Amino acid sequence: MKAQIPIPLKLSTAILIIFAINGCATYKPHPLPTAPDLTNTVELTVPATQFDVPGLEPHTISPEGLDVTAVMTLAVLNNPDLKAARLQANVARAQLLEAGLLPDPQFGASFATSALNYGGVLSLNQDIQAILTRGAAKAAAKATQTQVHLNILWQEIQVAERARELFIQAQSDHRLLGVLKANQSLLAENYHRAQAAMERGDETSTTVASDLILVSDADAALRQVQIDKNLTQHALNALVGLDPNAELHLVGQAQLQPLTRARLEEAVSDLPHRRVDLLALQAGYQSQEENLRRAILSQFPSLSAGVDLERDPVEGVNAVGPEVTLTLPLFNRNRGQIAIQRATRDMLRQQFQAQLDAAASQADEIWKATEIMNAQLKDLDAQLPELKNTAAAAEQSLHQNYLNAGLYVSAQSNFLAKQSEEIRLRASLENARSTLSTVLGLPMASPAH
Repeated sequence: MKAQIPIPLKLSTAILIIFAINGCATYKPHPLPTAPDLTNTVELTVPATQFDVPGLEPHTISPEGLDVTAVMTLAVLNNPDLKAARLQANVARAQLLEAGLLPDPQFGASFATSALNYGGVLSLNQDIQAILTRGAAKAAAKATQTQVHLNILWQEIQVAERARELFIQAQSDHRLLGVLKANQSLLAENYHRAQAAMERGDETSTTVASDLILVSDADAALRQVQIDKNLTQHALNALVGLDPNAELHLVGQAQLQPLTRARLEEAVSDLPHRRVDLLALQAGYQSQEENLRRAILSQFPSLSAGVDLERDPVEGVNAVGPEVTLTLPLFNRNRGQIAIQRATRDMLRQQFQAQLDAAASQADEIWKATEIMNAQLKDLDAQLPELKNTAAAAEQSLHQNYLNAGLYVSAQSNFLAKQSEEIRLRASLENARSTLSTVLGLPMASPAH
């Protein structure tokens, strides 16, 4: 005899199927890219809504001339790694959504028939404990979302700092290349003059050989700067997501302001409240606090409640009643998870302390290095005018036949060598100040004028 399923049961089953289908997600493939996503143009204006980096204001970018702020802005907006990192925020938002969703109720059904009647059991149950721990789970996910946002912001700050350092290096390489070319030309001219004098018998081979060594050293220094300039250019283009052959016309200097000892100490004391990676660690710690609270809540008896609708297939009698399932906390009591979450919290606390200690120590080290370099730069700046005057006087004496070519070249080379030293030292000082600013979590301030 064929079993007859009552219409109410058919209707309830159909309703459940409709709900299930209506809430289903669909799958669509998303193939990986097969070509570079690099641009040749830098003509764009950055909307204010796309910037969270402290101190970095919206900036109009034009290829006619990029100052340091424009380069940092372009890097933050267009860096390929940052584009990927920002997608982490979508994952965190999805996790927060998941944590806020209530668990679906569980529906069960069984059917039986007899010769004269039909019967079965319908049940509907809901996990109560998941509702009780939902608040802690949602708070943990929200703190994690904050941590992800702050971690992305920290990556943006580091990219902006790296862009500033490459800008400083590119400008330094450009200036240094001009000085080294002048020095190489000077020494090469002196060598050819000495060589001609030797052919006339007016100069010794030893002097000519010595001049040739100086030219060779100048050539090597020039080649190295040309290599460094190429590396800096490609690193900067890659950082800002530009085609390797795109040319950036850089203008101006970074000119970062020095910090006083008092300002340094103030900034160090405020590190936990300002530096973004430390704020991210604090958000992660808060998320772990909620995870621990959730684990402690889960140690209590697990409870689910529902209702059963039963029909006896023999007697044809309907029965309705509540159903409760209780887990007895005799052996597990979630002690393992509680221990894990507590140990994780202790680990995160120590990681934060270690990061804070390292930041304070690094800031002090860099600040002292900037003070040393600043003092050295002042000494060089004081020497350069005198060397320049000496070189100019030597050139005038050479033209008046009061000075031989060797002494003239020596005076000019000394001046150019000090210029090279000043350029390198200034770049090192500006890069150190840039790093110090990031270590202290200070805003990406515009260059001084």
